[in-house]
Amino acid sequence: MERKYVYLFSEGNASMRNLLGGKGANLAEMTNLGIPVPTGFTVTTEACNKYYEDGKKISSDVMEQITTSVKELEKLSGKEFGSTTNPLLVSVRSGARVSMPGMMDTILNLGLNDEAVEAMAKLTNNPRFAYDSYRRFIQMFSDVVMGIEKRLFENRIDAMKENKGVEFDTELTAEDLKVLVGEFKKIYKNEKGEEFPQDPKVQLVESITAVFRSWDNPRAIVYRRLNDIPGEWGTAVNVQQMVFGNKGETSGTGVIFSRNPATGEKKIYGEYLMNAQGEDVVAGIRTPQPISQLEEQDPVIYKQLTDIINTLETHYKDMQDMEITIEEGKLYFLQTRNGKRTAQAALKIAVDLVDEKMLSKEEAILKVEPKQLDSLLHPAFDQEELKKAVPAAKGLPASPGAACGKIAFTAEESKERAEKGEQVVLVRLETSPEDIEGMIAAEGILTVRGGMTSHAAVVARGMGTCCVAGCGDLKVDEVKRTLTVGGKTYGENDYISIDGSTGNVYVEKVKTVSPEISGHFATFMGWADEIRKLKVRTNADTPRDTKQAVEFGAEGIGLCRTEHMFFAEDRIMAVREMIVSKNEEERRKALDKILPMQRQDFIEIYEALEGKPATIRFLDPPLHEFVPHSDEDIEALAKEMGLEFADLKATVEGLHEFNPMMGHRGCRLAVSYPEIAEMQTRAVIEAAIEVRNSKGYNVIPEIMIPLVGEIKELKYVKDVVVKTAEEVMKEKGANLEYHVGTMIEIPRAALTADEIAKEAEFFSFGTNDLTQMTFGFSRDDAAKFLGAYYEKKIYEQDPFAKLDQTGVGELVKLATEKGRATRPNIHLGICGEHGGDPSSVEFCHNVGLDYVSCSPFRVPLARLAAAQAQVKNKR
Repeated sequence: MERKYVYLFSEGNASMRNLLGGKGANLAEMTNLGIPVPTGFTVTTEACNKYYEDGKKISSDVMEQITTSVKELEKLSGKEFGSTTNPLLVSVRSGARVSMPGMMDTILNLGLNDEAVEAMAKLTNNPRFAYDSYRRFIQMFSDVVMGIEKRLFENRIDAMKENKGVEFDTELTAEDLKVLVGEFKKIYKNEKGEEFPQDPKVQLVESITAVFRSWDNPRAIVYRRLNDIPGEWGTAVNVQQMVFGNKGETSGTGVIFSRNPATGEKKIYGEYLMNAQGEDVVAGIRTPQPISQLEEQDPVIYKQLTDIINTLETHYKDMQDMEITIEEGKLYFLQTRNGKRTAQAALKIAVDLVDEKMLSKEEAILKVEPKQLDSLLHPAFDQEELKKAVPAAKGLPASPGAACGKIAFTAEESKERAEKGEQVVLVRLETSPEDIEGMIAAEGILTVRGGMTSHAAVVARGMGTCCVAGCGDLKVDEVKRTLTVGGKTYGENDYISIDGSTGNVYVEKVKTVSPEISGHFATFMGWADEIRKLKVRTNADTPRDTKQAVEFGAEGIGLCRTEHMFFAEDRIMAVREMIVSKNEEERRKALDKILPMQRQDFIEIYEALEGKPATIRFLDPPLHEFVPHSDEDIEALAKEMGLEFADLKATVEGLHEFNPMMGHRGCRLAVSYPEIAEMQTRAVIEAAIEVRNSKGYNVIPEIMIPLVGEIKELKYVKDVVVKTAEEVMKEKGANLEYHVGTMIEIPRAALTADEIAKEAEFFSFGTNDLTQMTFGFSRDDAAKFLGAYYEKKIYEQDPFAKLDQTGVGELVKLATEKGRATRPNIHLGICGEHGGDPSSVEFCHNVGLDYVSCSPFRVPLARLAAAQAQVKNKR
């Protein structure tokens, strides 16, 4: 049987999301629910993948099914493609299986040509509407399908409005629009060297091809990487009969949410415009009206609208984002999807839906993206400073939070300056999908045009980035790179601060502060903690970081890097003395100076943990990292240490390694210089006894030996640790439980984990180094070539950000199984950067690890990801 690549809306349903894409599945589902949806068909995601497999062309079997579906659509609508009496017009829209707002392409009014436009004018008795639709189609088709710059058309419209002395497009007459159509077709011919296509079937095939192509445009690829969306999913294409919001004052268009996407308030929220098409609301060309006003304008339609919205929210058990069109007093729904929302709104909606008995706690847990929590843990303005600040302008509060930085006028500039460590706020007339990388890099986004549903607003909310939109008081000159407000002009070295919760804009530097966690957040995270099996620890090296992580719900430390403490100004000299020592006696003298400092560090960390466990990793980096390298710095150090310059330079040069990542580091240092491990053991055990005696906390130290690849290495260093620990306990007259384990970060350690578990009481997977060693490339140098790898589709994700489950993950799995076979009660965790990545957390849950460990600010994210892993995998 021939594979089916095209489905009418009446043939699909919500469960076919992977095949029909989110938009197509929802259109089919709404059709089944009897909601007024303009009829149409969906070309599947499989057809998109086939398009790429067939060398970027639509195959004859897919083509045949599209033609059959067009005929079916003609039959259902009673209209005909290219008819000179009753033409069928359609929209062509992308629809991936997850919502990617603004990332891909849409074409409206397809099917118009020089004859059909006349037919439309006669049929509707509205030539202005017919020519307005045609000029929009030529512009969209040229831009989206043919890659002709939108600006060329916008300039013509602006010139026409100026010439006629009018402000809005709606004030142009049918004759004006007819002239514009002629000019637009000339632009097309100049740019493409051929006439604008008049055959609707050619228009349709070109448009479907353009949507398939847009799955792989640069902005979509960046968005996919940011949101963990695999390239092989592809996009579907929805071809839908046009209904018109631009037929006059009884027609209109709107974007509506069933609840407020910024606050989560249970109240219909959205905007509409009469005598307009959908793109007008989203593009922010005209300022829309709040949807509440429609109740006064047309109570009958408003009542029908609210009834359908309630039906959809109850059906999908989630806040819905819907597009509507009113055509001459008749209401149509063009799409519905689970709405993008801010983190605050997501939490409120999840908690409310449980209170409203619409969802269970388990279902509610899945309604919040772990990455969204990031925005809750990020800055707000310092209230004292805010009292002194004077708003220079006010826009729409499109995405909450606070941002402060210097002004960047283009996405490229935002990205470049952020890479250099500068904090910038991206200021634009309006953003477009091409700006995605600059938007990601910016602290916040400010636009002159656009409403609460504009591109900037929707994308910023999804990323958890602060955004103020539609700030019409600002004059932005993107060519001169200036911003003028209140009679003053500012440039790229001036600071701007924006408040995404109020819409206020300050052309000054306003200090931001970290947020507090309470309310819905606390309730929701309480549910996550009830549900999850996986524990969440933190990577922390200072009492301050430890305290912060505990406030965010960390259940201990999974990685304390002791060397981070050695770089402090008051101890680096003693560390350098140890390194340049000529013999063990000199080394021990230097270590005696370091011991009290290291012990005090551990005391403060144990106190901040209030009895929670801590895994302390012994010295790991190569020693050359602690010494200066330029002659000038070596000379200064020689003077300070009372050494000869030549001797010290020779020592420093002797520390040089060709490949330090694989050099004299980790447990190899303790094998060469066991006295270092002795000092560190003494500091750990003495601190634990001290805190137990002074605070009553039962501290059970976990000592982690890094970079082990051979059981004899571990045994050698462990013997030093055990001997020293026993000595300390004897001296102090104390008994203390402690554990010695290792970090699995070398492939050989994973392969021989059954052997290593004979000595190790716990494993902690150091997936940063395990990834480097398994892939055979350095994390620091990979950035140079990873870009080319993404471009050529060799990799979709950065393996240092998202755990490579097929390669590195297999080693984790193998080591877990082998370790448990030898020591059934072995304690297992992960402490690489992957500990805070949701898909990697789910992997750790499925493999059966006991905990993940991540940086303090990612602890809530990991707690939620662990709960979601439990819910998904219980199902």
